[in-house]
Amino acid sequence: MFAVMKTGGKQYRVEPGDTLEIEKLAAEAGETVQFNDVLMVGGDAPKVGAPHVEGAAVQAEVLGQVKGPKVVNFVRRRRKHSSKRTKGHRQQLTMIKVTEILETGADASGVKAAVGAGSAPRGDAPAPKAEAPAPKAAPKAAAAPAGGDDLTKLSGVGPKLAEKLQGAGVTSFAQIAAWTEDDIAALDEQLSIRGRIEREGWIDQAKALVAEKE
Repeated sequence: MFAVMKTGGKQYRVEPGDTLEIEKLAAEAGETVQFNDVLMVGGDAPKVGAPHVEGAAVQAEVLGQVKGPKVVNFVRRRRKHSSKRTKGHRQQLTMIKVTEILETGADASGVKAAVGAGSAPRGDAPAPKAEAPAPKAAPKAAAAPAGGDDLTKLSGVGPKLAEKLQGAGVTSFAQIAAWTEDDIAALDEQLSIRGRIEREGWIDQAKALVAEKE
């Protein structure tokens, strides 16, 4: 008698006494497990499932956990530096020995069903993740006086950047002229302008524009 069973996404033709390596099971060496996904039972009166044969099963003894042959994966991409990678992998497998093929009565056998290691429930629930600390708020820039100036007169300030500055509370040249190092650092971080204040000389420009107004 033989049977065709399915486990780990693969199909195997087995007979009592066969030894084979299959995808890793959640079982220890010496245990007996039962495969209930039987697609066909052969013999004097063959049975073909649709897709499984009702009541049929394959029982096997777990001989141990082993590793498959090493598979080397070499990746190389054209016209890119540092793009070669060699990665080795050995698949986790379980070695079993088929002991019996049941044509009927699998539900009442009392033998533990074979379960893949990836789908077996874990004994301990995962610990809750610690909440990440809230990011520190950037220090606020000096408050703007009443009224506003056309910030696009500053070098490197377009309409979008002017809108961002106004959203951060910056609306006048007098305010910019009075900035301290702490104010500059806070706006650099808050608006991600990457040192543009000092690079473009906004403070000196603002002082000159304030003098013009006076």
